[in-house]
Amino acid sequence: MKQQFKGLCVPVLEHPKLQDILLIPVIGPRRDLKKHASEVIVGAQCGYAVLRGAHVYVPGIVSTSRFVKAGDLVSVYSDIEGKCKRGAKEFDGVKVFLGNGISELSRSEIFSSSGQLKGLGIRMIEPVYLSPSFDNVLPSHLFLQNLPSVVVSHILNPQPGEKILDMCAAPGGKTTHLAALMHDQGEVIAMDKIANKIKKIKQNAELLQLNCIKAFCYDGTKALSVEKREDKQEGPPFLPESFDRILLDAPCSGMGQRPNMVYSSTLKEVTSYQPLQRKLFTVAVELLKPGGVLVYSTCTITLSENEEQVAWALKTFPCLQLHPQEPHIGGEGMKGAGLSLDQLKLLQRFDPSAVTLRGMDINSLQGSREDDLISLANKDCIGFFIAKFIKSNS
Repeated sequence: MKQQFKGLCVPVLEHPKLQDILLIPVIGPRRDLKKHASEVIVGAQCGYAVLRGAHVYVPGIVSTSRFVKAGDLVSVYSDIEGKCKRGAKEFDGVKVFLGNGISELSRSEIFSSSGQLKGLGIRMIEPVYLSPSFDNVLPSHLFLQNLPSVVVSHILNPQPGEKILDMCAAPGGKTTHLAALMHDQGEVIAMDKIANKIKKIKQNAELLQLNCIKAFCYDGTKALSVEKREDKQEGPPFLPESFDRILLDAPCSGMGQRPNMVYSSTLKEVTSYQPLQRKLFTVAVELLKPGGVLVYSTCTITLSENEEQVAWALKTFPCLQLHPQEPHIGGEGMKGAGLSLDQLKLLQRFDPSAVTLRGMDINSLQGSREDDLISLANKDCIGFFIAKFIKSNS
């Protein structure tokens, strides 16, 4: 990290409530960066990655200035509306400054007609947000995750020897965390209906040397078996009451993701998630053993996908009870879904817009207390929602 930050010493903090979590402050936005005449325009997804510490790879480059050569200093911008034409020599549309870098290739090489190039295109040397890159840094020991995504696994609190289901598991961050919390003892079943994502879960499990994870390409809405299974069948569908604990990190509208350069979903697409979430939830309740724990979470901020789903679940499934969450780092639930104040206190909502956040420059970092940095990390995160249910024995 000192090499990446040119000798600057950035603290690595241990979270007081989550001892397996390290927090690293991000410096920015840096407002004193000089912009260069040569420009490179990248797509919104590439821009998102650059803001989180990545360099620019060739497939993410949409256009460059006319005479860009290898070794040139360039300013990098994100085309957030997707209106820049590939190979354009200038762009006057809406763009966001991401920082400065050094071009690894010439314009003619980037837009070569011989085929799509891969590899590094721009090496970022002055990003607007100074965030360390963890490419190939202790890959079998460290896994990058947003703080609320880590909190979810602790709230489910899997125990060694239990059988756990991660219903919508890709890319496997929570899956591997659950397995680690269980000390790799027991069984973690991971499901996702996209084959390439299952491959990624298996790769992450292998990289972190976790053996208790079994990943299956399967639609979670069809994971409940109505017929008797063969004794040797490991994968879905499963018989009722097969799991000690279930994590339903449901497909959602994703409005809590940060940084987010663009949001392209239509109103119809946003409203399509609630019925899907209810189908998955219904299957989860059937698959959970009496006395078991079900954790429902989303990375969105809408009432309809969060608190309204909790109210629906409590009304539809009398066997479910809301349960306190530990640790409780986020805020309470949002009013408007008919839940009582006591019920809202049992929910956990991470909402960065609820607090005023200031930028972190080098001087303020050096002058900050550790407690203040941890408090900032607890608030300056993605938008996220968590509810914990216990299934009664009766």
